[in-house]
Amino acid sequence: MATVATSTPVVWLLTDNKPGHKNQLRGLGDRLSARADVHVLWIDAQRHPVSWIQAVLGLVPDIQQPSPDIIVAAGSQTQRLLLACRKRYNAVTVVLMRPVLPLPQPDLAIIPAHDNPPERPNVLITRGVLNAVTPRSQAVEQRNGLLLLGGPSEHYDWDSDAILHQVNTLAEEYPQWHWKLTSSRRTPAPLLNTLASLRQENLTFYHHRDTGPEWLPETLSVSRAAWVSPDSVSMVYEALTAGTPTGLLNLAARSGSRVVKGLESLKTEGLVTGWGDRERLMNARPDQGPQLWEADRAADWLLIKYRELR
Repeated sequence: MATVATSTPVVWLLTDNKPGHKNQLRGLGDRLSARADVHVLWIDAQRHPVSWIQAVLGLVPDIQQPSPDIIVAAGSQTQRLLLACRKRYNAVTVVLMRPVLPLPQPDLAIIPAHDNPPERPNVLITRGVLNAVTPRSQAVEQRNGLLLLGGPSEHYDWDSDAILHQVNTLAEEYPQWHWKLTSSRRTPAPLLNTLASLRQENLTFYHHRDTGPEWLPETLSVSRAAWVSPDSVSMVYEALTAGTPTGLLNLAARSGSRVVKGLESLKTEGLVTGWGDRERLMNARPDQGPQLWEADRAADWLLIKYRELR
């Protein structure tokens, strides 16, 4: 095991390489680095497989990195490695979700409200999952619009025809705006083909395969309004974090969904706008974007708890 001759806390980010989980870890890691003198390291859980027996006994594979002071895990596939590391190192352990292990629990948990987390001193409840977007520093005057589409999910009844109609409606009702439209891995192939063939002069389609990890944050930073299909909860919160006035495209919600209830609460609080109120959103002043930066709040909370525990 390598060592570092410094008092700088070492933070391990345990990743399963799923894009959503990596985005959460990146958001927290970036803000930890911005707020404190820490040494952040990425640990690929797939390169260090651990059985349950090894996890319980604390038998960690040889990880050639400085010993951690804080270990953060995102994704259920990382938690065996987290348990093994907890046994091996004197480090504060953190999960970015409800813990999947009954005992022992990690020291801290950062959990979105829609997962119904317990109210405990060692749990931080966030609005949505963390992300790596940073709020923009100034209002956008140009009439740039952004459309973010997801696909079938367990929380909404996906309707490609309805989504396509709403895309065309925005382009036609607001012809002085320039619209950028992108898809996701869940967007059905037939709809992707249709979107690629759209001939709206003020709309440009970007296939999700052609957009890198910086495309969305950079595009949000120069967009005056964003419309998101409600199944794409992570993109809703990324738009809110950027400070971009955000609307929800209309899809039929499935009853009893915790995610649906979470988005409805955002509507009630005025943080997002429903499709029926689109004129209000599109005519809002450029500086009327929401203020929501959960990764920064989580980093601040984690550093305070780390000092308490050490």
